[in-house]
Amino acid sequence: MKKLASTLPNMLLSLTLIAAVAAALLAFVYQTTEPVISASKIATLKSGIDRVVPEHDNVPFEEELMVDDYKIYPARKGGELVGYAVESYTNNGFAGLVKVLVGIDKEGNIIDYTVLQQAETPGLGSKMEAWFRGEKGSVLGMNLTTPLQVTKDGGQVNAISAATISSRAFLETLNGAYAVVQKAIADGQLK
Repeated sequence: MKKLASTLPNMLLSLTLIAAVAAALLAFVYQTTEPVISASKIATLKSGIDRVVPEHDNVPFEEELMVDDYKIYPARKGGELVGYAVESYTNNGFAGLVKVLVGIDKEGNIIDYTVLQQAETPGLGSKMEAWFRGEKGSVLGMNLTTPLQVTKDGGQVNAISAATISSRAFLETLNGAYAVVQKAIADGQLK
């Protein structure tokens, strides 16, 4: 077989053909994996909601309420509101976005939380999931009517050692969750 000459049109044709095949493969992989990834994200969110809110008999995921880019999932028992799961976030983490699902009861106490997304420094800021449950920095049961702060800022929560920025970001997500719930109540969106 005769080799094609290395001319500009031949090189452009080859490059276009390779790019088209690569794009088609990427599109195929995306189309086949996207439904599975979406279903997995929804399942993770639903199990996270069940974990962080008080005992309930409704399906909070189905009552999702958007307030200022935050998602609120009201938990009810016998038709009465018993708490909220709030998907809260901040872009003020050491490595940017920190996204947390936090459960809050009607009095403003933190029931539980789960970190949904973060890219903090491994071994430091990435320890937030466990640190704020542990005895040194536990926030579970704390009341959010007074915003939480790290002790370095005059607050009552011990920051992760060498990761104060990540700790502040985590507490910002909790405080933001409570603030958005209060706004939704004041606006009559949560009953």
